[in-house]
This record gives sequence, structure tokens and C-alpha cells, in this order.
Amino acid sequence: MADTAAGGTRPAQPVQRVLVAADKFKGSLSAVEVADRVTAGLRGIVPGLEVEALPVADGGDGTVAAAVAAGFDRREVRVQGPLGDPVTAAFALRGDTAVVEMAEASGLQRLPQDTFAPLTASTYGSGELLRAALDAGARSIVLGVGGSATTDGGAGMLAALGARFLKADGEPVAPGGGGLAELASADLSGLDPRLGEAELVLASDVDNPLTGPKGAPAVYGPQKGASAEDVERLDVALAHFAKIVEEAVGPRAAAYAASPGAGAAGGIGYGALLLGARFRPGIEVMLDVLGFAPALERADLVITGEGSLDPQTLHGKAPAGVAAAARAADKEVVAVCGRLALPPEELGRAGIRRAYALTDLEPDVTRCIAEAGPILERTAARIARDFLT
Repeated sequence: MADTAAGGTRPAQPVQRVLVAADKFKGSLSAVEVADRVTAGLRGIVPGLEVEALPVADGGDGTVAAAVAAGFDRREVRVQGPLGDPVTAAFALRGDTAVVEMAEASGLQRLPQDTFAPLTASTYGSGELLRAALDAGARSIVLGVGGSATTDGGAGMLAALGARFLKADGEPVAPGGGGLAELASADLSGLDPRLGEAELVLASDVDNPLTGPKGAPAVYGPQKGASAEDVERLDVALAHFAKIVEEAVGPRAAAYAASPGAGAAGGIGYGALLLGARFRPGIEVMLDVLGFAPALERADLVITGEGSLDPQTLHGKAPAGVAAAARAADKEVVAVCGRLALPPEELGRAGIRRAYALTDLEPDVTRCIAEAGPILERTAARIARDFLT
């Protein structure tokens, strides 16, 4: 791959068609808006340029929107939010393939502003979304996880799909991870039988186990408002949950708890594995579902990106997945971002020839976020001058 320095940006061959496959700029622009602004900026310099927009996501928030932009139908359903209040959530459907985003039902954005509920937030609504996808005829379901408000090991999701989790007095345990400390028995025999006939893929960009130092409570609990004491309580409760489930379904429950991805989105990954899901990196799954390969074949230059290009980007985030696939196809890749925190050599190893940050044009981060759209258009114009003229 060519160097990532400021100079030497001219492509070896004339560019005829550009593919814009970028994720959202969190807090400022959706993936669709990023594609629109980049397209406008490119065409401002090269009128009539062929640009194909394919907004991408890695399984977290924005995944359904990316699927809808790629031609899936948007379906809405009323489900329980993380605190039990009704919310309108969406999933995407095309033929018998559904894309379900757990954050639509159980994400942090579903909590009241400045409110966290680390011990009581439930994934019940995510289970209702899965059931709605089955009702709509889905037989292949991608469950994108990330941005969750919950740390309940997927217990709420499983309960919505027919599992029973009871205390010693025979009453259901309280919602959320905290309630699992009182779990006395688990019964998964009532799970929706259609799950056994469907292909379920757990799409995530993290590979944490359920519990322990790298588990869901320890690593992600504080992001959801968990104190040090809450983290300890949740870790003990989830370990107890896995032990009781093991008594109900056998040794596979313990194996799932230790498996990569079990700790994704507060442990909903564990619940998905119990349903028979296959774990795959979220961006790989979404590129398949969105039809990235044929779009890549049509392109001469690929533009990817996200809000912050930093070390986390290299661990399963959308731009890294796009760049890896493009490099394998011998296609040139440049990136746009709000903030750049990767040196040129790391970008090059990831398959990104050059990255363009909004902060290059507007160093004031607050203004950069507030005016991200116009600044991104100006940034895309820079790419056009460097690569297309």
C-alpha cells in the first residue's frame, strides 16, 4: 500500500468511481449523512462524478439505519425499554433476513437524560424485537449488539422469548443484572421453537467473556453508571446466573460464558450464544449483509471513516473492516474522521493510505462537532483535489 504521508497522494490509475463506506460520526452525523456530505464535497470539485454510497455499521447503534440505507425495509414495533417503559423500536427486513439492533430497544439512548440503571436495566425489549423479526418471517437474523444500557447477561431477552428465571419462592427475579443474585432456577424449555429453525448471528466488535477482569461488568459497567460496588455485585450475579443456567442446560452454558463475545453489550452475547447464535465480528457480518463485495468491485477508490480514528478503530471497528476488505481487493482507501489519533504508519498497516480529519480545518472541537456537515464537505473537497483531479 502506498505511503500515508501528506505527499504522494495521486492514485496510480485514474479514478472513475468512488465508494463511500463510512460509519457515523457519533454525536454529530449519521452514517447516511456522512455519505451525503462526502458525496457533495467530491462533486463540488468533480461534477458528475460517479459516487456509490454504502453507509456501514459494526453492529452497534446505527446498524438498522445502515441496513435500511442498503435497501432493507424498516419495521417498527412497540417493545419494553430498558426500564420497562414502552418504546418504539425498529428492525430491518429484506426477504427472510432481518437485522436487529439491541440498542434500539435496550440502548443507553433509551434512558432518560442523565439517568443510569446499571443494576435494573433489562434486555427484555431486545427479546421482543427478535420475536417481532420471527413473526415477520425472518429465518436469518443478525443481532447487532453495542451501546447497551444493560448488564443482565441477556436474561431479559431470554425471558421475552419464553425462558423462566425464578427465585426460591417461585416468583420471577427482578429485571436487570442485580436481580440475578436471587436466581434459584432457570427453565429454557419454553423458548420460542422458531429459534431452532432460524440462523442467528451475534454481530459484535468486542470479544470479552461474560465475567471476570475482562468481563462485561468490569470493562463496560462503569460506562453505564456502575460504581465499583455495582461492578462487583454484577460480576457475582452474572457468575451465579451462568451457574444456575448450567444446572438447567448442561456444561455448554459454562463454555458459552467463557467464550469470546459472551460479554458483549452487558452480556447479551451470552444470552445469544444460549440461543444458538454464531459469533462473528460485527463489521464482517454487516459488510456481507449490506452487499459490500459487489460495491467494492465496482469502485476505484474507497472512502471510509468514523468520528474518531484511534487505536480502538483497529480492533474491529467499521473503518478497519472496510479497509481490510478493500486491501484484499487491491483497492485504494482513504479515510475521513472528526479526530485523528493514529500515526501514518498505523494507518498504512490498516490499509488506509491517508486520513483527513475535520480538526485539520477547524481545530475548535466544539465547533467541529456543531458544524460537522459543512466541514466534512470541505474535507471531501480536499480529497477530490488530491485524488480525483
